[in-house]
Amino acid sequence: MARFILSLMELGVSAAVHLVFGFYVFSTAVAADISQAAAASGCLLLRRPPAPATEGALVDVAAAGERDERRGDGPVVLDGSPPPIVLVHGIFGFGKGRLGGLSYFAGAEKKDDRVLVPDLGSLTSIHDRARELFYYLKGGQVDYGEDHSKACGHTRFGRIYETGHYPVWDEQNPVHFVGHSAGAQVVRVLHQMLADKAFPGHDTSEDWILSLTSLSGALNGTTRTYYDGMLVEDGKSMKSICLLQLCRIGVIVYDWLDIPWLKNYYNFGFDHYEMSRRKVGFSGLIDLLLGHTGPFASGDWILPDLTIQGAIKLNSTLKTFPNTFYFSYATKKTRKLFGITVPSSVLGVHPMLFLRVLQMCMWRHPQNAPLPYKGYRDEDWEDNDGALNTISMTYPRIPIEHPHRFVVDDSDCHPLQPGIWYYKIIEADHILFIVNRERAGVQFDLLYDGIFQRCRKHAFRKSPPTVPNEPSQ
Repeated sequence: MARFILSLMELGVSAAVHLVFGFYVFSTAVAADISQAAAASGCLLLRRPPAPATEGALVDVAAAGERDERRGDGPVVLDGSPPPIVLVHGIFGFGKGRLGGLSYFAGAEKKDDRVLVPDLGSLTSIHDRARELFYYLKGGQVDYGEDHSKACGHTRFGRIYETGHYPVWDEQNPVHFVGHSAGAQVVRVLHQMLADKAFPGHDTSEDWILSLTSLSGALNGTTRTYYDGMLVEDGKSMKSICLLQLCRIGVIVYDWLDIPWLKNYYNFGFDHYEMSRRKVGFSGLIDLLLGHTGPFASGDWILPDLTIQGAIKLNSTLKTFPNTFYFSYATKKTRKLFGITVPSSVLGVHPMLFLRVLQMCMWRHPQNAPLPYKGYRDEDWEDNDGALNTISMTYPRIPIEHPHRFVVDDSDCHPLQPGIWYYKIIEADHILFIVNRERAGVQFDLLYDGIFQRCRKHAFRKSPPTVPNEPSQ
């Protein structure tokens, strides 16, 4: 009983901390947009009744955004070279156009005039997000795949991009990807899809991607998923009472209510599941909550992909390609004290992550559960950044290790060689380099300047792909 009460207390604290942080981010974006809308109209907020002004500003912003959302239009369409740099957000993330003017990458996209920040499903599966990313760049209607859609119980087609953000994308016009957290794994899955020519009507290849930078990337799963509520026995099911169950209920109600301006402001990405009250009614809500239908029933959402078992399943199909450059930043906020792994600081860890840093330091795989892979050791998974284990972020390791090289300084790997995962370990928690630029201070500019410089000056192919009907040199 005492253990159960302790678990409930931990759940309450975790839920409260995450809810407060989410509300803080959302309200910050809303406040900034209201201020911007008021300034644009030439009116001071003090001259308007508070409630109507707020509602009017949000409705105006939402209406414009909803039109763009429906059309799939984007303000930036790039053509030709140099290759664009595409920043791919992680779980609960958002791209340009969501949450008003707030930037998931804390404004890093302003460091280069050829940067794209796609908005993908924040909780959708790695597979679904990879499909969305392709059509965001190339254009057309998102096709999730016939077999996948039938197996998971959602519509095959999604959002329409009348014009892709980089419609010339091909072998001669490749792109650089920078993926944060789960975003790195999204790019890897997309890369394999390109190699497998998995997009009908498009003659794709692995050479469409010039480089992949993984920033705190979820390359091998994380033990945090088990603390949040995934069952360690299978990596697919959830505990009856856990943080993820609260998340599941909140997402279902949010999508079922289907409030246009609110969903335009932030969308979990499950529109292809058609969970709106307008579609399923009250009985549909009951089915969703009971786990009979929807993404949480089919397992077609992000968390199963982030378990160690889910990562192994994905990684067993993913290759490291010989013509692509790879670089990985693994973050950690832990250290050894008398032989015990502990958080490296108290004030230096974001409040939302501190409890998880501590818990993940003490992770022990249950003795009654099968080990996730041969050679697994608990001590390898102790170092972490509050969301991911440091070992997971270095390079693809399980079920097989990919070519890799550890570097201390970025210059250690120049000239870059393709087909090798260069990786370094930096002192940071999982969200130091996103959302709030001030938290990282000078480290923010050093990190992103290094990434952008590598893309522009060090990641290039010595010779372009052979043109059809043209003899090789």
